[in-house]
Amino acid sequence: MRVLFVGDIVGSPGRKAVRECLGSLVSEHDVDFVIANGENAAGGFGIIESVANQVFACGVHVITSGNHVWDKKEVYQFIDREQRLLRPANYPNGAPGHGYGTFKTLRGGEIAVLNLAGRVFMGGVDCPFHYALNWLEKRSKEAKVCLIDFHAEATSEKIAFARMLDGRVSAVVGTHTHVQTADEQILPKGTAYITDVGMTGPRDSVIGTEPEIVIERFLTQIPKRLEVARGPWRMDAVVIDIDDTNGRSTSIQRINRYG
Repeated sequence: MRVLFVGDIVGSPGRKAVRECLGSLVSEHDVDFVIANGENAAGGFGIIESVANQVFACGVHVITSGNHVWDKKEVYQFIDREQRLLRPANYPNGAPGHGYGTFKTLRGGEIAVLNLAGRVFMGGVDCPFHYALNWLEKRSKEAKVCLIDFHAEATSEKIAFARMLDGRVSAVVGTHTHVQTADEQILPKGTAYITDVGMTGPRDSVIGTEPEIVIERFLTQIPKRLEVARGPWRMDAVVIDIDDTNGRSTSIQRINRYG
């Protein structure tokens, strides 16, 4: 099975990148299943139904998210009924939506996708380490192929999480920082890993936002509303090859496209 994971989609430039680039990537790499983190797809902060449907229409099968998924209140009812839009599963009980699901691939295989958020510098969610271990105990007879979007800030937390799950899940893909790391690897027991897959959005930006606004905030320490940057786009992604018979990954490749 070949899975394409697209880095955090930021605003209209990110959606344009997906619209213009995804089809050719899927064909070029003979992809079976596409996942994209879309928590910032609507105006750079949050996601709404119409934007999610645009992303799905481009060929994305599952949208994962993170701490910004709640930024647009309109998402609350939509995320409850749309199984393909995931939020971190380790939010406390009572949060709307779903944190994981099992999905069919284009060739009829099955893949389980789990979305979790980190805790270091991130705020109040339940422990992702304990959540993942408990979740794995309960799903022992389900799909062998399993990918986790670990939406977290701290590099050490992401690496420790992946090392803990090495050989128990097919892949741990880090999101949130919007900067692609160069540490893609297959861990010793067969889990594909990258600390952060990167961003799909405006190329000339500070993690997706207008540089001048961010620089001014650093210089003055005065809050100012962030805006999605304009101009050409970039798409960061990874392609992961997974053995369907045992759920172990055999390769992970970074991808970058520019528009």
